[in-house]
Amino acid sequence: MVDIFPEEARIPGFCRPPAAEDQREFLVGGLFRIWDGPLQDIYSPLPIRQGAQLRPRLLGRVPRLDQKTALGALDAACAAFDQGHGPWPTLGPARRMQALRDLRAGLSAHRQSLVSLLMWEVGKSLAEAEAEFDRTLSYFDETFADLHRRARDSARVEAREGIAARLGRAPLGVTLCLGPFNYPLNETFATLLPALAMGNTVVLKPPKIGVLVFRPLLGLFREIFPPGVVNVIYGEGDEILAPLMATGKIDVLAFIGSDKTAERLLRAHPRPLRLTPVLGMGAKNAAVILPGADLSRAVRECLLGSLAFNGQRCTALKILFVHQSRVEEFLKHFGAALARIRQGMPWEKGVWITPLAEPERPAYLHELLTDATARGARVLNPEGGLTTAGFFAPALLYPVTPAMRLFHEEQFGPLVPVAPFTDLAQVEDFLRNSDYAQQISLFSSDPAELAPLIDALTNRVARVNLNCKCQRGPDSFPFTGRKDSAVGTLAVSEALDAFSHPTLVAQRDGRDDRHLLDALSNDGRSRFLSDT
Repeated sequence: MVDIFPEEARIPGFCRPPAAEDQREFLVGGLFRIWDGPLQDIYSPLPIRQGAQLRPRLLGRVPRLDQKTALGALDAACAAFDQGHGPWPTLGPARRMQALRDLRAGLSAHRQSLVSLLMWEVGKSLAEAEAEFDRTLSYFDETFADLHRRARDSARVEAREGIAARLGRAPLGVTLCLGPFNYPLNETFATLLPALAMGNTVVLKPPKIGVLVFRPLLGLFREIFPPGVVNVIYGEGDEILAPLMATGKIDVLAFIGSDKTAERLLRAHPRPLRLTPVLGMGAKNAAVILPGADLSRAVRECLLGSLAFNGQRCTALKILFVHQSRVEEFLKHFGAALARIRQGMPWEKGVWITPLAEPERPAYLHELLTDATARGARVLNPEGGLTTAGFFAPALLYPVTPAMRLFHEEQFGPLVPVAPFTDLAQVEDFLRNSDYAQQISLFSSDPAELAPLIDALTNRVARVNLNCKCQRGPDSFPFTGRKDSAVGTLAVSEALDAFSHPTLVAQRDGRDDRHLLDALSNDGRSRFLSDT
């Protein structure tokens, strides 16, 4: 296996990591607070080579806040919302949108530094890091377009059955916003942006990996929003999140991560009927290669779907079912394509496989690999599963059966299990028994093969992909799941709905009454009715 870790001097200048610094500030109630307690070390998955030795690379330290301090941030968010009377929830939609435009502009100015942090802290390739940043800005733009549409549509007075009304949406309250390590910027803003756009206040805890990405943003949050609207805290999730939920003051839980963590947080809330969960969780997305598949296309899409960014995506293809009549040919071409994948450091052009961000992930992947080979699977590529520090070489395993952990568990890494099938009942058994139901990919050029599957699977998963990998985008499409994969829907328009509640102002539609709604809508005294 080629050693991918270079000497410090061989790292291109534009890709050098930032100097490690101690961060003691956090944002509560519109003020930078200084933490004088313990700090959490943040290490890069990309170690330093010194001769034959690899040493951990310290990127910085962040506050490890205690429960009392975290609860203070929640109190600040509650005060800023003030039962819906606060300056942010009562601000007109147009003025809230302008604040978010200022946030986008400020975020855009930090592109280079944030892309560098995504490489060094999360292990993303340069291309993946740039794509995550640019997609975040695009999400802002699509949100603005949808907000404009809503403002236009809500300007009308609706009259039905003798009642005239102006329809709109109102904020839900205080949101606890928790993003994931694999897309710390994009996925966090996928919930933070709609929460703010609809008038909610927020307690934001950055993910444990990807935490440094948010330091440059603290000043933007403080400058742009009224005090307490955005509060940013740090610390161990196990220590501070359950106490926040246990207060009952959280109105919306916006969480992207594991279903087990989501369940613990939901159980901690004393008034679950008053809590709105918006959850993106695990997935074990399957590809099904049918007899009528175009194998060149299936191989290309399955390779990308399984191994782009190390397979560390909830939408990654995590098991490949290949019909017995095509499996030998599929494995031959997939193996050849796998051998051509570039593995290396994030700044190297064309790299797919980089060191894994989670220190414990390689050991877990080895557990799954060892279990599968002990039960009859073979690693088909020569270096599959070899490990150096946090780097794990992708492994193609065949045949994978229900007796193996890898058949059921979400590996979230570069293991590619291939399961042969002769009867679609085998695929149906997998779907029935899986805890997850997010997406599936079907590969065939034969409509007669696809039609009955499409009709069955649209009632089982949230998205059926034809001859292409599973994926989230485009952001205007609904993104959700069934079973333990998701609660709520994340997409531009659906997310705005998820963080708000429909409301209306109504009156009798008599001749003498119509002027009142018109006057309130036109003179600007009611922000809800005038949308200013």
